[in-house]
Amino acid sequence: MIPVLPADEPKTFNSKIRKPGELAIAEMVGERPKRSSGKPFKTRAKRRDELSSTDFPPYWRRCINDMISKYAEVCSYACFRIHPVTGAASVDHMAPKSRRWDKVYEWSNYRLCCSRMNARKNSFEDVVDPFEVEDDWFQLELVGFEVMANPKLSREKRDVLDKTIKRLNLNSFRKDRETDAENYWSGDISLKILIRESPFVANELKRQGRLLPRDTPAD
Repeated sequence: MIPVLPADEPKTFNSKIRKPGELAIAEMVGERPKRSSGKPFKTRAKRRDELSSTDFPPYWRRCINDMISKYAEVCSYACFRIHPVTGAASVDHMAPKSRRWDKVYEWSNYRLCCSRMNARKNSFEDVVDPFEVEDDWFQLELVGFEVMANPKLSREKRDVLDKTIKRLNLNSFRKDRETDAENYWSGDISLKILIRESPFVANELKRQGRLLPRDTPAD
């Protein structure tokens, strides 16, 4: 994983997602705010914190194109450009829907990821937030192409990162990372393409001094 900078909320987010979501939640707990159109949602719980994660209508899907654009098509967890190998683009709720009803329709709680990573993270809360990741927290071993926690970090921080690696099974992508690196080293793809397709690998090749001479700045 690499640091991910939070993108600005789209101008249409409030009208397309937050407001309809808030209305749906109110109706599902028995409130009847005025609605301009459409059929009200049935009451499903007495309190908001009793709603199930499956109760919330998936209005967040309406912003998937915005997320793809703002986050350069890159999965926040796997750090590959999202394509058929990784699964379709999806919206992950960093704070799970099952525990934070107040974050279900909030842009700041959304992370762009591939469907495979979304399924693995699920509602678990032992995955480090991509928005909080710092440079070099995660490193890449260039023989087996395994992701590992920076050994210079504290034991406590390494434990957190190791749990993330295990939960997301990040090392199931070892062959993909190796292929990306080999394609770059052989000259089949440029550094620009590597950065676009596999930014974590690109960052690690640069950090470890493994860029091709043509991409290495002169002293």
